[in-house]
Amino acid sequence: MAESKGTLADVAAQAGVSVPTVSKVLNGKSDVAPATRAKVYEAIESTGYLTKRAAPRDSSGVIELLIEGADSPWALEVIRGAEGAAATRGSALIVTSSVHDSFSIERWTESLRARRSAGAVVVLPSEGDGVLKALKQLRIPVVLVDPAGWEGADFPTVGATNWSGGFEATNRLIELGHRDIGLIAGPSRLASALERQEGYAAALRRAGLPYRPELVVDGEFRMSGGYAAGATLLDLAARPTAIFSSSDQQAAGLYEAARERDIRIPAELSVIGFDDTVLSRHLSPALTTIHQPLTEMAAEAVRLISELGSDPSSHAARRIELTTYLVERRSAIALTSPTPTR
Repeated sequence: MAESKGTLADVAAQAGVSVPTVSKVLNGKSDVAPATRAKVYEAIESTGYLTKRAAPRDSSGVIELLIEGADSPWALEVIRGAEGAAATRGSALIVTSSVHDSFSIERWTESLRARRSAGAVVVLPSEGDGVLKALKQLRIPVVLVDPAGWEGADFPTVGATNWSGGFEATNRLIELGHRDIGLIAGPSRLASALERQEGYAAALRRAGLPYRPELVVDGEFRMSGGYAAGATLLDLAARPTAIFSSSDQQAAGLYEAARERDIRIPAELSVIGFDDTVLSRHLSPALTTIHQPLTEMAAEAVRLISELGSDPSSHAARRIELTTYLVERRSAIALTSPTPTR
């Protein structure tokens, strides 16, 4: 462990509190106000004061997974991968969802310190207020999975080849003879969504097809987002003959919008999704989609936690991208004749 650069007194003076208060924070006592705790941790950071409490290395093998919601097929794949990798290494996995009203990043980081966790895998769509700062103060290995809005985060990250996936999906529809290809894009705040949209645009350019803004509609990576965006595209006077949906959940919403309009998939509308979760196999017709290696991404993040934990000075890869690929099912077919407009 590096030699301490400060003392308890330095930390106390920096935070404007007493030395006993600093000791309480370092020992995980509960009778210190959250705002005071935050000041103490900031002072620990700025003074360079290091102790086992401030820079814990776990003895119990607990790995934390923080994820935005744990009830979607996407999230379940991530949890499954992290749990399997943790079990292989003899570690326990604790899953925390950030979507419930009682969640607080400060309380979550406090619980990690109390448990002396080995590390944290963080799967959040964007940085959010104070999240990056709180993670940097943890002093344990942190790995981000599929991050967005984390410029300068200085954490190892694990993602997928989103651009290639968007390109391959769109190119496949072009190969099937489609020229009027819509896109249900993901939220523009997410890097993964923008990369898939850029892949879509690149495939159009390569085929000499124009990028038509009216055929691109944003939607959240949920069924409701796919339903709303799909309805917009299907209600166009000259609707697309095929749609690339940036997630399987969006595709499921698009299926419902098509059903309500008596538009048959794939006879009148070809659809390709993205993720290859269990949902894609249970849609009717089964969804052609881009396989995103979600379980492998989570497992790789756990591996990096273990690597950093055993050697904190090691330089883990700053960005790891796992390969996506097309999975052919029954929702995309060759265009045989123009679809009548409605």
